[in-house]
Amino acid sequence: MTAYRPREMAGVLEKALKDMPVVVLTGMRQAGKSTLLQRHPPFRHRRYVSMDDLGTLDLARGDPSGFIRGEAPMTIDEAQRCPDLLLAIKRSVDERRHPGRFLLSGSANFALLRRITESLAGRAIYYELHPFSLREAGRRPSRTPYLKSLFDAGRPPGEGASRRQVSWRDVMLGGLPMARLELARNPARWFAGYIQTYLERDLRDLSNVADLIDFRRVIRLAALRSGQLLRVSELARDARLNVMTVSRYLNLLETSYVARTIGPSLANRASRLIKMPKFYIADSGLACHLTGLDRSATAGESPLAGAMFETWAAQQLSALVAAHWEEAELAYWNVQGRHEVDFVLEVGRNVVAIEVKMSSRWGEGDIRGLRAFLSQTPNCRAAVLAHNGTAVGRLADRLWAVPLGLLLS
Repeated sequence: MTAYRPREMAGVLEKALKDMPVVVLTGMRQAGKSTLLQRHPPFRHRRYVSMDDLGTLDLARGDPSGFIRGEAPMTIDEAQRCPDLLLAIKRSVDERRHPGRFLLSGSANFALLRRITESLAGRAIYYELHPFSLREAGRRPSRTPYLKSLFDAGRPPGEGASRRQVSWRDVMLGGLPMARLELARNPARWFAGYIQTYLERDLRDLSNVADLIDFRRVIRLAALRSGQLLRVSELARDARLNVMTVSRYLNLLETSYVARTIGPSLANRASRLIKMPKFYIADSGLACHLTGLDRSATAGESPLAGAMFETWAAQQLSALVAAHWEEAELAYWNVQGRHEVDFVLEVGRNVVAIEVKMSSRWGEGDIRGLRAFLSQTPNCRAAVLAHNGTAVGRLADRLWAVPLGLLLS
């Protein structure tokens, strides 16, 4: 058994269990939810059951109320597989509303599952466990995030340099523990099994997908668009399917946390702002597999390499925000045909703009969008060119070059 690596969301869950009767941890399959729930020391005293076990699932379906009866706090893994159990939890919580009674997990977005949403309304709080972050993989999850210090100060905190550059291997492995921690001897083969074993199974649980071949085509075409604006009509045309079917498949990918979208930053009222969401596969390793880059010796030179690098950055930023900034939102900025910024971190009325650069070298064209955003956004505390070098540098007032590896540390 490999040593347990602490996850940044663990502390968030501990605090929530002191206030709420039901705490729900969601996230994509194999992100490490079960390991966290079973091996994080403060959770070990809880009664643990998993609905992935068919015998346990049958017992829960047969007598939901009896299944959860007892005084000991309970952890239920993959709880969405037994909606009747959620109704029993609702009744039990209404009778005895004590904090920390139920810690649930699931690989589907409970907020999008109607029966579960209605049964737990006002009784539960939801959190998402993202794939392993750079901080977690490096065993440094307890430190204050560099980005948070930069946001608070409006400038890079002190003098510093990146410990190392982000490698193409980091991007190809992603953050799912079996690949990221190199527990699988052949990551490409593991990702192939992941798609067959988990994604297609979850689709059958969540919806009646009549044609898996069509779905596979959609997810691979979607992966080729990771890091781009989501134009569903174009995707439907390339997949030779109607827009309604493709939209349903994309919704299923989001519901099972395989994909995510981020919306536009609209606080700035510049003309012709793009309002469609930006699309990402939630794990860069999975995205590289779906696009075939993990089987290419020259993957880092591919035209898709920059998009995969941005996908990795989106994955890291999403994990950091979820664990440290519940009030923060991640967005992007795009003025059609003129300027764009990859990420805008919004916390209240203040923002930080981040442009990701795969190379360690850059030119004026790489910071043009950041300059435009700064000129039109007085409440932008700092604009950052997150490059893949090692040195921190000041480029202009409120404009900085910071190594991506340092920014995410």
